[in-house]
Amino acid sequence: MATAKKSKTTEFEWTGVNQKRQEIKGEIEAPTLSQARALLRQRGIRVTKIKRRTKSLFSQGKSIKAVDISFASRQMATMIGAGIPVAQTLRAVGKGHDSASMEKLMLDLAREVESGSALSVALKKYPLHFNRLFTSLTEAGEESGKLDTMLDRVATYTEKLEAVKSKVKSALMYPIIVLFVAGLVTVLLLLFVIPQFESLFSDFGADLPTLTRVIVDMSESMQKHWWKYLLAAIAVIFAFSAVYKRSEKVKFGVDRLLIRMPLFGVILKKSAFARFSRTLSIMFGAGVPLVDGMDTVGAATGNRVYQKAVMDVKNDLSTGRGLENSMNATGVFPNMMLQMVASGEESGELEIMLDKVAEFYEREVDDAVAALASIIEPLMIVLLGTIIGTMVIAMYLPIFKMASVI
Repeated sequence: MATAKKSKTTEFEWTGVNQKRQEIKGEIEAPTLSQARALLRQRGIRVTKIKRRTKSLFSQGKSIKAVDISFASRQMATMIGAGIPVAQTLRAVGKGHDSASMEKLMLDLAREVESGSALSVALKKYPLHFNRLFTSLTEAGEESGKLDTMLDRVATYTEKLEAVKSKVKSALMYPIIVLFVAGLVTVLLLLFVIPQFESLFSDFGADLPTLTRVIVDMSESMQKHWWKYLLAAIAVIFAFSAVYKRSEKVKFGVDRLLIRMPLFGVILKKSAFARFSRTLSIMFGAGVPLVDGMDTVGAATGNRVYQKAVMDVKNDLSTGRGLENSMNATGVFPNMMLQMVASGEESGELEIMLDKVAEFYEREVDDAVAALASIIEPLMIVLLGTIIGTMVIAMYLPIFKMASVI
């Protein structure tokens, strides 16, 4: 079943007067200018000036990272637990942060709270940085009087999720860097080293060995048409990037290809299972209905194949079907996870079971990354050795041939 597309939001800067007739200003996110005005009116603010926010180097969406939000959450949990008021805590966290955009975000939140908004309500106005999970846990903390505990919990969750992401990125980046270096070395050899041998071979007066001829032809082509190859590479990159950004089918296809790759696919799958279980566990523990929390759970998987599967689960749950049956129907979740979910549903301890599944797959990701590192390093050395060795052999074959004739 197709899911409805989320409307894009735009950031607006505004100046206005509150109910105490004080001039205030800030930022708001809304799909349109008229909706931004309507949201501000609902807050009791009479808008005197509003405009679309100009993106800059310190744009929130660009410079605020998940780790910044996690660290701020940990600080807030500690300060609120010590009895410091929420608004004062937000200001202290903001002023103590190195990032200008993070400081601005915290001060904007502080002004929202000082104007009478609950922290959870204030957070909902910044969906780029605080997702449904964060706001739901904050709201649960406010209602139960354990806001510090909930903020600490969401900080721990974010840290664990970022740790898994970091390990996956490190596992993927090493071979990418080595392949880039291999390509760069190959181009440099063809452009600058092979031509030196080529001038020597021109005096041989005999046919060159096949391997040498192929390498020399590649070198000549690279020297004459290097700019064409460069333009072609840039064109391919830009074309793919443009198509990727606009086509959900292409994005889905790329994500499906990634999880089917040898070696890397296993890591991506296990990290998706870990994120799914960890996010669903913490949302269930916060009292968020399963159907309502599935959008956040799907986004947390980091892969559109599993995100689509989660949306299918959401649709099944809305019809009254159980979680384990809904997950099983997608055909993408492993049996171990399904059995743990079934046990959790039967025993009423779904949160605990999902937490155990998350811990299991997080360990699996650690082990898979360590195993990949031990395999990839020798493979990359062999690859580089093969490329360079082939060119060296190709250049020395005519010399060996001439020496045998003499």
